[in-house]
Amino acid sequence: MVKFSKELEAQLIPEWKEAFVNYWQLKKQVKKIKLARKPKPPQQVANSINTSSEFGFSIFDPIRSYFSSARSSSSTTAEIIKVRRKMMAGSDHEVYQTDLVHLFSEEDEVKAFFEKLDGELNKVNQFYMAKEKEFMQRGDILNKQLDILMDLKRILSENRRRVKSSSNNSSVSGGVFSRSWSSSPRSSDFSESGLESELTGGETPKSEQSETEEVIAALEKNGVSFVNSNTRTKMKKGGSGGNNNNNKPKMALRVDIPATTPTRTITAVTSMLWEDLINNPKKGESGGGGGDHINRKKIQCAEKMIRSAFVELYRGLGLLKTYSSLNMVAFTKILKKFDKVANQQASPSYLREVKKSHFISSDKAVRLMDEVECIFTKHFANNDRKKTMKFLRPQQQKESHMVTFFVGLFTGCFVSLFSVYAILAHLSGIFSPTTGRSVFALLSLHLFMYGCNLFMWKATRINHNFIFEFQPSNSLKYRDSFLICTTFMTSVVGAMVIHLLLRAAGFSPSQVDAIPGVLILIFIALLICPFDILYRPTRYYFLRIMRNIACSPLYKVLLVDIFMADQLTSQIPLLRHMESTACYFIAGTFKTHRYETCNSGKLYRDLVYLISFLPYYWRAMQCLRRYIEESDVNQLANMGKYVSAMLAAGARLTYAKKENHLWFAIVLVTSAFATIYQLYWDFVKDWGLLNPKSKNKWLRDDLILKNKSIYYMSIGLNVVLRVAWVETVMGFRFKMVESRMLDFFLASLEVIRRGHWNFYRLENEHVSNVGKCKAVKPVTVPFRDADSD
Repeated sequence: MVKFSKELEAQLIPEWKEAFVNYWQLKKQVKKIKLARKPKPPQQVANSINTSSEFGFSIFDPIRSYFSSARSSSSTTAEIIKVRRKMMAGSDHEVYQTDLVHLFSEEDEVKAFFEKLDGELNKVNQFYMAKEKEFMQRGDILNKQLDILMDLKRILSENRRRVKSSSNNSSVSGGVFSRSWSSSPRSSDFSESGLESELTGGETPKSEQSETEEVIAALEKNGVSFVNSNTRTKMKKGGSGGNNNNNKPKMALRVDIPATTPTRTITAVTSMLWEDLINNPKKGESGGGGGDHINRKKIQCAEKMIRSAFVELYRGLGLLKTYSSLNMVAFTKILKKFDKVANQQASPSYLREVKKSHFISSDKAVRLMDEVECIFTKHFANNDRKKTMKFLRPQQQKESHMVTFFVGLFTGCFVSLFSVYAILAHLSGIFSPTTGRSVFALLSLHLFMYGCNLFMWKATRINHNFIFEFQPSNSLKYRDSFLICTTFMTSVVGAMVIHLLLRAAGFSPSQVDAIPGVLILIFIALLICPFDILYRPTRYYFLRIMRNIACSPLYKVLLVDIFMADQLTSQIPLLRHMESTACYFIAGTFKTHRYETCNSGKLYRDLVYLISFLPYYWRAMQCLRRYIEESDVNQLANMGKYVSAMLAAGARLTYAKKENHLWFAIVLVTSAFATIYQLYWDFVKDWGLLNPKSKNKWLRDDLILKNKSIYYMSIGLNVVLRVAWVETVMGFRFKMVESRMLDFFLASLEVIRRGHWNFYRLENEHVSNVGKCKAVKPVTVPFRDADSD
């Protein structure tokens, strides 16, 4: 039977861990009470028996023992504690305080236990009320947003019907719209920009003017702000307030539309104009079909945002419900332990007050969950409850033992095939590393390290799905990552064995050397395969992330984009190997079978600089984008780190061509500066360590791993792996085979360092989320309330 403490540890919400009942501390208090109730030593018991026997025995002793046992049983059933509720000073929150009615022999320990228990109950209540209030406010905002969306959809539908019915009339009531952008950069909301659309009312018929007034009234009722609110009154009265140059009354509507998805630029999203929503298409559009298509697309964009916000709200309410139930079970378990140790019945009295407390008695969260289900079913699922539950309660993928079986199978196949390849290569005397094999090996090593990261994040309960904003239903598990890695390497080594066999059979070198190119094409085809097989959601999400990185800084930067771009900075040797491979197959060098041909061209040598700079450039542009969005100077400092890395990489490449004392000094200075810069950022910013004021010496206050020595060893290992560039300036001279093997070994060390870095980077992010009690991601809504400006 699993202990409740382990069960609680496995089920609690990691980001809210500090807000849960401290069950482990309460258990320590119960153990102190148990130690205080130790039985008397045998000598004291014997003395008490001898003292009672001096007066002899009586025939009334059985009767006395009966009544004494009756009195003791009645005292255990009576209330031994009294729980009082009182208002907290300076607040409207209630706090609980327990008074001991029954006198205990170990009164100090029992009093300390109930003081701690009262503190935990008050903590749980206050946290629950704060989160409940937050979710209720979010629900009110979303209801208002949904009302606005429904009004806009109704207006658009009526407008389309009116356009179809009046085919001879190409104009529309309401006049001309003038648009003006007003984007104000904010510290934390760069993706939101104000959008002003001015509704100009000319000489319009009364029926059309009344319809426009009805539209405006419906939107004002739902909180849409108008820039000039008194113009509407003057229009009703026939006044000329707010006239423009043509003496036409004008009023302006302000609707703020934030980014709908992380991958849309601000200009692509903030184009939902009032003109497009309720106006006819522009003149020149036949039949108005094109304009209606644009309007529908923009309405769908806003609808998708509101739907995502409802899904996130429902998820948060589910977490709050779990929080309530787990804490109730924790209070029940710890009170039962106290009753057993103290031989008293304190749990019934205390649990009655716990059940009356707000986190148990309040049903607002449950009612709001039911309301969200009804709203989602009606407006987003076409009254299909199964579809609603698919969005609100996505089913988790069950881990299959077949994945574990195939991981073991392909691991065995890889070891066997590699042994066969080594024997055949040794016998044929053609054992020489090629570029294509290095590409596959480095990529497989990175996949393996990512699988290790996933395993460790799961073991330490680091919620990487929430941090990266992955969908738990289709995100990769560590077994999946290992399966992809082993399958990948088994295919590569199998192709290598076939390559040797065909070469021994007498096939021409051009035919045999095409095998790696064919294998690369197969892998690319599998990566972009449109069919829902072989982890399609993961493959397409990976491609979207790579697109976002390649187009930096045009796309909004998320943590997963930063994380992936950091991986690319550790795979510069792989990118250079991919350049060599492309040169080998595209430039036709395989016909002469001279690998050195690709190294002799000037264009090739210049491309080495570009490929070495690209990952650092992408990360620098991401930092620049975040600085523009957040106005955080730390982002400029982070960008400086990648600029220094670019300078050091360029100096090392130049020194490889011009080995003189000047470039040696330049390499030494730039590389040392970049390394110190990177180490500082690794330890202080990315890992959150080296805090001199921390309770954990030179670490941080909150640590996931219990063994502190692991952190100190990780710091030392990261320093050693960071200075591997020293090999490039020490002037080692090897044969071609040994030199390439050394380069591959150093590239592998950098991949291992990156996998090691990944764990601590996400651990620091998780600790930050725990400190902020951030278990539900904030969502943006398409329409801004009038009071928000």
